[in-house]
Amino acid sequence: MGVRFPNESPQYRQARDRLLQREAALRREMEAVAAEIRALPPGGPIREDYEFDHIDAEGAPAKVRLSELFRPGTETLILYHYMFPRHHSDDRRGPTSGPMAGLPLKDGPCPSCTALLDNWEGAVPHVEGFGVNIAAVAKAPIEQVAAFAAHRGWRNLKLLSAANNSFKRDYHGEDEDGQQVPILTVFHKGGDGIVRLSWASELLFMPSEEGQDPRHVGTVEPMWTLLDLTPGGRPNADEQIEDAYYPTKAPGRHTA
Repeated sequence: MGVRFPNESPQYRQARDRLLQREAALRREMEAVAAEIRALPPGGPIREDYEFDHIDAEGAPAKVRLSELFRPGTETLILYHYMFPRHHSDDRRGPTSGPMAGLPLKDGPCPSCTALLDNWEGAVPHVEGFGVNIAAVAKAPIEQVAAFAAHRGWRNLKLLSAANNSFKRDYHGEDEDGQQVPILTVFHKGGDGIVRLSWASELLFMPSEEGQDPRHVGTVEPMWTLLDLTPGGRPNADEQIEDAYYPTKAPGRHTA
């Protein structure tokens, strides 16, 4: 292909060219998987037109149904199940400032989910520009969710609370013990007006190989995919809190 960079060694070029073949194969596989996602048969219709809590344009608590999350002329809705409150086994430090600083650790937001939504905040207008709707659904009261979102500076991402419905339980965003689960769900509204599940990140529930995290939303986590390109790789999971709550802290050594 003729690509060369200044002062590279023959060993580097040979290894890089071998790796390029694997990258090309991965690209083909990613395209093939994406095509199969698009080709899935229609999923099951939603059990009910779930009613969520949200904050309306006037800044007041209000109700909105799942069907109303589809803007006119759109047919796709992405809903991320935000772990707020976090899982009971998550003992990473909570926020030290802002409205959630005084909240018991078990009631606060998951730092990894928070980092993901930080990543998505800027992407939301672009995603919605292509006719797709996107929101995050927490279980915490909407007043807490909205206060934390304001503290994070989130302005684009729509935040909902499923505190008063069974949506998260029905779609595996909550387990039998009431613990939150970070699944990603995609819904499609057909020409008949019926809303059906289109796809969900079920890889979350598949056993992962040693040394891997679930990576069920790995292709939509820009922070981690960028770090995968660096010599140090992505940090261990227990280091993610530094990126979520303390992004200005000097980074430590990354471990693959």
